[in-house]
Amino acid sequence: MTDVDVLILGGGSGGYSCAIRAAQLGLSVVIVEEDKLGGTCLHRGCIPTKALLHTAEIADAVRGASDVGVGASFSGVDVPAALGYQQRVVDGLYAGLQGLLKQQAIEIVYGRGHLVGPKTVEVGGREITGGSLVLATGSYSREVPGIAITDRVITSDDAISLDRVPESVVVLGGGVIGIEFASIWASFGSKVTVVEALDRIVPGEDEWASKQLTRALKKRGIDIRVGTKVEAVVSSDSHVAVSLSNGNKVDADIVLVAVGRGPRTEGLGLAEVGIATERGFVTVDDNLVTTVPGVYAVGDIVAGYQLAHRGFQHGIFVAEHIAGREPIRVDGANLPRVTYSHPEVASVGLTEHAAEEKYGTITALVYDLGGNGKSRILGTAGGVKVIRSGVDGPVVGVHIVGDRAGELIGEAQLAVAWEALPSEVGAFVHAHPTQNEALGEAMMALSGSPLHRHS
Repeated sequence: MTDVDVLILGGGSGGYSCAIRAAQLGLSVVIVEEDKLGGTCLHRGCIPTKALLHTAEIADAVRGASDVGVGASFSGVDVPAALGYQQRVVDGLYAGLQGLLKQQAIEIVYGRGHLVGPKTVEVGGREITGGSLVLATGSYSREVPGIAITDRVITSDDAISLDRVPESVVVLGGGVIGIEFASIWASFGSKVTVVEALDRIVPGEDEWASKQLTRALKKRGIDIRVGTKVEAVVSSDSHVAVSLSNGNKVDADIVLVAVGRGPRTEGLGLAEVGIATERGFVTVDDNLVTTVPGVYAVGDIVAGYQLAHRGFQHGIFVAEHIAGREPIRVDGANLPRVTYSHPEVASVGLTEHAAEEKYGTITALVYDLGGNGKSRILGTAGGVKVIRSGVDGPVVGVHIVGDRAGELIGEAQLAVAWEALPSEVGAFVHAHPTQNEALGEAMMALSGSPLHRHS
């Protein structure tokens, strides 16, 4: 006996998208959520962080206002007001999400749930059994063993609500989260140091993109130390002392621990009902089915890119699969990735190194944004790197560095996912003057017909 067609544990990006699509397909749905609908992305991640990044963008624009003929002076960031703006954005989206689920007659059961059977969840003394169970419990901020979280040593969960501009910050971790907060605080006026154990920041990106971003961030005054590990972090009432593997020490007002996010699967009772995990991530097949038939896993608890839009795609895919349809799952390299720093990094498809490993021979080309009119107007530097297999194969990777790069990656995803030839994309007319032209120019050049680029 089942109580509902689809039972979903977790109401974040993967969970609520699955719920909405399942309800649209005529299935009855219950979501079990221990906190707020929208999960990390809406309340502690994507949205509040990007709101702060927009405040940072405005701060930078005011600083540079005289360069474009506008009389303005920068007197600092009013952090309480910025947090108020951030919360208004979150509140508006949260209200809209609640309305969507109510419209679809989706039942929400609040409380921490755990499995007491293969497809049965107990929450607040109530047991609910679904025809299918979808695990969508999301992720948490990882910590570093031996480094205690304090008022001065914080995670991204704390950073989004920090009520002041720190005088100085050490960011432990040069991945997406660390770089975005480094960018925010640099724009706010903090002295920022980024410490990354690997040999480059945003190590998941193409090496060219990492170098471009490093150069741009250093130009903004951000101290970037790669190939460096943290030996000790000691907090006091007045500052934090960070000891590094090279023997140097850095004192800071705040230390941000940004070493990635872990899957939130502990204590759910997964092993007890036969659901396998590896390093905390739920083991799934190509249809996102776990080792227990009828039980699915979506989003950050599935190994791979931990991105909200990946969670959305997973949720929709699973809902359609449960409903008996034949959906297409988009995952891995074909997912667009964006680091929303200043400048931004956006990519889709393979890096140059990964493309060489897969295809042997590849052709790569970079179009510099210095030749793009709109980028000159905006005052941003960077470029578009396009990669094709062989000398005449399709586009297999696109990497963009520059302000607003995230807005350009949609067309790039179509090119990569549809295995388009550079000549096919370059033949499309790209409006002038737009940054989107840079993608078209790169494709034209890669196909052997450059226009605004020296051959």
